[in-house]
Amino acid sequence: MAWRRTRTSERAAVRPARHGRHGREGRSSVVRPPLPPLDTRVDRFDLSVGTAAEFLRSAWSELRDVRFEVADMPAATDEDGIPRWTVLRDERRIILYRLPIERLSHLHRDDELHHRMLVEGSVFRAAAEYLDRDPWDLGPERFRYF
Repeated sequence: MAWRRTRTSERAAVRPARHGRHGREGRSSVVRPPLPPLDTRVDRFDLSVGTAAEFLRSAWSELRDVRFEVADMPAATDEDGIPRWTVLRDERRIILYRLPIERLSHLHRDDELHHRMLVEGSVFRAAAEYLDRDPWDLGPERFRYF
């Protein structure tokens, strides 16, 4: 037993600190520098909401002080089913629910462009409900990609 303690202490002095107990280096990061950073559905959803909200804030002065928030799911259902967003005019907040928007809406094409259009359309409809206007009045040229 004394021999083993001596050997371990000698080995620890020689081995760099980054090595594990089996003499191998620690695990590397998932993304190396030449690869693009990984993004998730949550990140893409937040980015789409943020860009649409910034567009609406710059176009409509009534929305400049409104907070656009993202939550996973609503606390409860309403008479129409599961809400996609909640508009709180008194608190100047619009809460968008990510899971109902992404999973309960059916896209005819499952690609990045249509997902982004779905999220931006939900932001526009929630803002239109906040302003009590038609969504197409908020940005008629916004969705013309082609």
